[in-house]
Amino acid sequence: MAQVLEFKLPDLGEGLTEAEIVRWLVQVGDVVAVDQPVVEVETAKAMVEVPCPYGGVVTARFGEEGTELPVGAPLLTVAVGPQTSQATGGDTEGSGNVLVGYGTSEAPARRRRVRATSPANGTAKEPAPAPPALAPAAAPVLAEGPVPVISPLVRRLARDNDIDLRQLSGSGPDGLILRADVEGALRARATPTPAPASAAAEPAASLSPIRNGIRIPLKGVRGAVADKLSRSRREIPDATCWVDADATELMRARAAMNAAGGPKISLLALLARITTAALARFPELNSYVDTGAREVVQLDQVHLGFAAQTERGLVVPVVRDAHARDAESLTAEFARLTESARAGKLTPGELTGGTFTLNNYGVFGVDGSTPIINHPEAAMLGIGRIIPKPWVHEGELAVRQVVQLSLTFDHRVCDGGTAGGFLRYVADCVEHPAVLLRTL
Repeated sequence: MAQVLEFKLPDLGEGLTEAEIVRWLVQVGDVVAVDQPVVEVETAKAMVEVPCPYGGVVTARFGEEGTELPVGAPLLTVAVGPQTSQATGGDTEGSGNVLVGYGTSEAPARRRRVRATSPANGTAKEPAPAPPALAPAAAPVLAEGPVPVISPLVRRLARDNDIDLRQLSGSGPDGLILRADVEGALRARATPTPAPASAAAEPAASLSPIRNGIRIPLKGVRGAVADKLSRSRREIPDATCWVDADATELMRARAAMNAAGGPKISLLALLARITTAALARFPELNSYVDTGAREVVQLDQVHLGFAAQTERGLVVPVVRDAHARDAESLTAEFARLTESARAGKLTPGELTGGTFTLNNYGVFGVDGSTPIINHPEAAMLGIGRIIPKPWVHEGELAVRQVVQLSLTFDHRVCDGGTAGGFLRYVADCVEHPAVLLRTL
């Protein structure tokens, strides 16, 4: 006889207490294998596919797409037993894994829809329907061909606002529909149509932009960023200093390294290597303030965060033990984390635990910024764009590759002398990369 087991939303780690259902990966009646991902959820940290520890037939799902559930709330129920064991072709008692939002299988098993049979006569028996309040969300209507959308968040945004994706022209590669395309359609819808001449006497108040505005919930990644930045601004007395530096020699050094063969070295990796060397000289900036104990805690290891802009918003992946990595290792890790960030596949552990942040806002074509510190860290180094500028070099006016560097720091952990010393050392390494060799 089949036994119905309830699978609850597991603890996804890093102190997270809730998650939003983005996309169901199984339907009621599907056969699932042990550790097969059954639902994709979004937490305040990352997008996670949650595997089910049981193998059997899905008998019910709890929550529609877009619903937020607390940790411990029921996700789905699975009927397990001899019949479902034969259908899944394996063990149905559970994986026994400590669930933290990750499966153990490389690829999910293929889904198959079956009907439960009565042991008495073998006739088919329809599965019990889910309660109305817990019915699965309706799938989006597709065009005759596939709609060029990858992100489930884009699909949900369109569905929630009654936007027909078939009517949109995507601005992404090969016509891919992006979040910006859906938001543009929403703005176009909100823009009032000009009144005809005969209606010119009607009051302008009827076209109030407030009534036609777009409300975007502050939840998920956007909500977590808002909360963190607000806390940083409330608690940290920050200050910023900056300096222009001649990056010509650094760019030449990188070109020479990449011309020598072997893996290519990124500019961000060289700047990260300079940053970790500077933190070794000025450890006050690799710290945080324990407000309860009224102590500054200086850290031995450098876990370097770097700001990355994605479709889901700003995220800060963390390179673990950056101080122990060379330029080649840093390049590879930056590339891996950036790719995961753009695909929405960063784990909570890859988005937390940073001790210092590197912010390369030069990729946006700007020279300077005064960013908000990534709480509870004590400082952030900003890198502007590197562009040709007039510069006095060896007593003569020349065109050099110039970059603006800025340091925003928590004034509780150090004074301006320490912050200025750190930034000056970074600038010296940028202008004369050989300076870095003395710290290796």
